[in-house]
Amino acid sequence: MISCINLQKNYRVGHSQKRVLKGINFTIAPGDRIGLLGRNGAGKSTLIKLIGGVEVPTAGKVRREMSCSWPLGFHGGFQGSLTGYDNARFIARIYGRDYDSMREFVEDFTELGRQLRMPVKTYSSGMRARLAFALSLAIEFDCYLIDEVIMVGDKNFQDKCHAELFEKRKDRAILLASHSPDSIREFCNRAAVLQDGHMHEYADVDEGLTIYERL
Repeated sequence: MISCINLQKNYRVGHSQKRVLKGINFTIAPGDRIGLLGRNGAGKSTLIKLIGGVEVPTAGKVRREMSCSWPLGFHGGFQGSLTGYDNARFIARIYGRDYDSMREFVEDFTELGRQLRMPVKTYSSGMRARLAFALSLAIEFDCYLIDEVIMVGDKNFQDKCHAELFEKRKDRAILLASHSPDSIREFCNRAAVLQDGHMHEYADVDEGLTIYERL
């Protein structure tokens, strides 16, 4: 179980504070597949970063009782002066995984070839996304956090992402932030809508989508 308990997040805007999340109470249980909906600026990416531990809340807390990925596609944690291979070695060491098998997976999944020997700071945003997805998927988690960024890349890359996440890991929990009703209907069994810093949950995905489309 992953629990968000009275989660709040403020950002400084000039000399004032903007509260993006206003006391979110929310749980993700094993096997949950939750579609996270909300207009641009509603706080979807912020919530995913808080759950993934990339950012810290202004108030409240996140309790993790199952392993949780960092946000898939997030590459803020890369060391830019290191190569793709070096970043993979670092992740393998942190999570106690075999580097050789991780390297093989990263090579196959990213199709970056010799670029993996280059510093990550020389990568395009698309190349960084490929590497970030590969490193995320090379580690087995109980829950995967997925942002709209899953739609980057060509069709072949998108097909790889879908196969790894929604077929090979269909028994895992997911939190999927997306503007695509079709993706939410296909992959999720619950919906949550963020509006004005508050979350509204729906056991029926279509009901959640109807509310979202009225925003």
